[in-house]
Amino acid sequence: MDRREIAALLAYIGRLDPRTIRTDQGEARDQLAQWHELLADVPMATQHGWDARVAARQHIRLSPYQVLPADIARPWESYRRDRLGRHTDPTPSADPDDQAAWTAELVGTRRAVATGAAQPVQYRQLAGRRIDPRLEARLKQVGSCIPPEARAALAPFRRARAAREAAIAQGQPDALSVRCEWCEAPIGEPCRRQRVAPDGFARGNAVRDKPHHCRQDLAAAQHAQEPSQPAMA
Repeated sequence: MDRREIAALLAYIGRLDPRTIRTDQGEARDQLAQWHELLADVPMATQHGWDARVAARQHIRLSPYQVLPADIARPWESYRRDRLGRHTDPTPSADPDDQAAWTAELVGTRRAVATGAAQPVQYRQLAGRRIDPRLEARLKQVGSCIPPEARAALAPFRRARAAREAAIAQGQPDALSVRCEWCEAPIGEPCRRQRVAPDGFARGNAVRDKPHHCRQDLAAAQHAQEPSQPAMA
């Protein structure tokens, strides 16, 4: 705030709390100089929720003590920390090889967020949002967001998923779309190999590459009934 804004703030505070009014010209000048020295970097108001008059009114309403510059600066620092805590730096548009321009854009964005000139930039939600039409068309074209080369390289490390994808690609029903009645694997989870010890308790819980036959039969039965459901309706 400049000196004129500080004077306007003191006049506003004086209307709410006459104890802060200085009738002597010298005392009023010293008060104005003191407040300007301590609040020069605090804005009077921003476009996104900060107003020094609101902070002063809140203090006068809740505290029996006179308003001090710290009672304005403290809420301002909390406002800055909250905004910077919710901000995630977006990728600068500057050339990454130009370190000075890249850093300057990052610093400028953070300063704009901290001073209330811009809203914090947060990560987009992973769910509940509409997919970009261009990305949706691309996914329909390639069939998956994972490139075929990466999928083939990962196949030895996730054999159950690779077997499932191969079965679906061949037109077979998705066995993992139903619950396994043998190992009680839930929908979407692969079957597990359970060995029964002589004492009757299960030993081992390793993941099977292929689902149990009863699960495949159940998925095939449900898959065969799907085309007939609209006709029955």
